[in-house]
Amino acid sequence: MTRVLVANRGEIAVRVVRACRRLGFEVVVAVSAADRDSLAARLADRAVCIGPADPGRSYLRPELLAQAAVSVGADVVHPGYGFCSEKPELGELLAEEGIAFAGPRPETLRAVGDKSSARREAIAADVPVSPAEDVADLAAAHAAADRIGYPALLKAVHGGGGRGIHLVREPADLDRTFDLAAAEARAGFGDGALYLERYYADARHVEVQVFGDGEGGVLVAGDRDCSVQRRHQKVLEEAPAPGLSPATRALLHDSAARLARHLRYTGAGTVEFLVDDSAGADPATVVFLEVNGRIQVEHPVTEELFGIDLVAAQLLLAAGLPTGLPESLPEPHGHVVECRVTAEDAWVGFRPSPGRITAVVWPAGPGIRVDTHTTDGYLFPPFYDSLLGKLVVRAHDRTAALDAMAAALGNARVDGIATTLDFLDWLVAQPDVRRGGVTTQWLDRVWPEVAGARTAVGAA
Repeated sequence: MTRVLVANRGEIAVRVVRACRRLGFEVVVAVSAADRDSLAARLADRAVCIGPADPGRSYLRPELLAQAAVSVGADVVHPGYGFCSEKPELGELLAEEGIAFAGPRPETLRAVGDKSSARREAIAADVPVSPAEDVADLAAAHAAADRIGYPALLKAVHGGGGRGIHLVREPADLDRTFDLAAAEARAGFGDGALYLERYYADARHVEVQVFGDGEGGVLVAGDRDCSVQRRHQKVLEEAPAPGLSPATRALLHDSAARLARHLRYTGAGTVEFLVDDSAGADPATVVFLEVNGRIQVEHPVTEELFGIDLVAAQLLLAAGLPTGLPESLPEPHGHVVECRVTAEDAWVGFRPSPGRITAVVWPAGPGIRVDTHTTDGYLFPPFYDSLLGKLVVRAHDRTAALDAMAAALGNARVDGIATTLDFLDWLVAQPDVRRGGVTTQWLDRVWPEVAGARTAVGAA
């Protein structure tokens, strides 16, 4: 029997455990001291503690995860997302022990994990990119900004997950933020390298799901719109991306497939783009953002749209078995929307809200999926990401899917801590969201005024 070590926590650990169960694989979960009694640990055949609650001494240590895999006799390690999922060192340590990694090869992760390197790979694959330059110091940044034009984005070369990004609108902004951005990059990603990139104020964030066989064969599994973001963090995702012309969609899919083939990509990955249709051109302006060399948080959107299991396919590919995926997928029918429910108080600057969950009720019914690790009485820890769960709905069209999401949110309840359920209820009712096509800046522009008005009323 194939034995899998899940090198992650939270809802994605539960998701992988359940996929292993369906496949008949034995499953062990690597846990920190804070997660010994987690839902994933209880659902798995066993759990192995790899360190204390501090992720820097547990989940972020590839050598500890590799040691755990060896100690339990794992055949495959699934890294989930975040933590060590895109660290090539983990795959290398596992390869030395003859253990398969459910993800891309280490050399692929190195090629796409560094934003500058990923950009070079995209150019080599004839994928459209935005004007950008590496900037070694402040003087170089000013010179680059003069060539690229303001406004621009100052980004960490090794950043990810929407972190390590600063908007600079004028030279004075560069003076104020350059040293801060470099320090943040060193603290957050272990490297202070920065680059400057053209800023697209009216762009949407559209990504393409790919799955590679490692030999150049690539399945394109549609696209997702992830433009509803708060400070570069995704809040709502949907598929198919609304409002794309056939020419723009073809450009996105073809570009993603070319890059994945060029990389001889293995397993599930996402190629992210900015789409700017403000000029009315067809196809719209499309520029490469990055490759996420792992399963995405929002993968259920694609799974529900096409009726496929990307996590199971990852595990099967790593185990040397047929993935169960077709060579191509039909045109999708219907629409899927996902909302990320977090333990945060949206009305107070999205302040984290760890603590004891006294009761939790998630909606159920046709077309509804919930991926979560929360249960009644669960002590939501302060050490990790604030994600409580992902609420996913499918319906025959986009309007019906948003209506179904509004109803599902109304039937969800998490007691004991603050959550973003009421914020999400507000979000899916907004006319701009209902129309579709909001840009990545929309939520950051609209929400502060809404939250501020409520705070002012409460103080009156």
